[in-house]
Amino acid sequence: MTKHHQKLLALAAIASIGLSASTAFAQDVVVDGTGVVPYAVDGRKTVTRSGAGLCWRTGYWTPGAAETAPAGEFPVGCGCDGDVVPSAACQPPPPPEPPKQPDPEPVATTPVEPGRVVGEEKIRLNADLLFAFNDAALKPEGRTALSDVAAQAKQLQLEVVIVTGHTDRLGSDAYNQRLSERRAASVRDFMVEQGIDASRIYTEGKGRTQPVTGTQCNNAMSRPALIDCLQPDRRVDIEIIGTR
Repeated sequence: MTKHHQKLLALAAIASIGLSASTAFAQDVVVDGTGVVPYAVDGRKTVTRSGAGLCWRTGYWTPGAAETAPAGEFPVGCGCDGDVVPSAACQPPPPPEPPKQPDPEPVATTPVEPGRVVGEEKIRLNADLLFAFNDAALKPEGRTALSDVAAQAKQLQLEVVIVTGHTDRLGSDAYNQRLSERRAASVRDFMVEQGIDASRIYTEGKGRTQPVTGTQCNNAMSRPALIDCLQPDRRVDIEIIGTR
């Protein structure tokens, strides 16, 4: 056979085999050797490459064969025809999700009585004990009672003291509102004298809007009897909130 004919046969072989057009993987591609192998391999089952690093395709090459012929973890085409094989086939699978942890066991807690706050003291004082009837000046026995309240407040990491004044229903709404506010202010001023921070004391007057006697005094026949019956409505509520 002449050299001319040998050259023609070699060109025909190259034309029939073809070269892959991708060099996505520069390292050697080793096939598993099972089924149809769409690329030329050597004795080590390594895909042979041209001098330019391109894979030699065989006559068995098809896009499907490049995508399915195994070469380790990925199809053989990932290393030779990355533009033909879908990119998803050339990516490692995502790591498995960690097992779901069981919900923590509920922690038993000590129930708190509804409406109660830890570190809260609520004190109700008879206004007639603190003040003379229809007056807002503290009586001596009222100052003694409030001294005890201030001592209780000092035992706490104090957050707030709420002083609320109330009156009975005798007199007008406007008058009783002012009287309840003046009484609450008198309590505040005395507690400040006892060393309670004024910024921690909040005062308000409810006037005659929150009686506690209800209808029990409706049958009082005289004014003195009515005044005596309505005594529970005349009061000062002191709420002390803090932590021990």
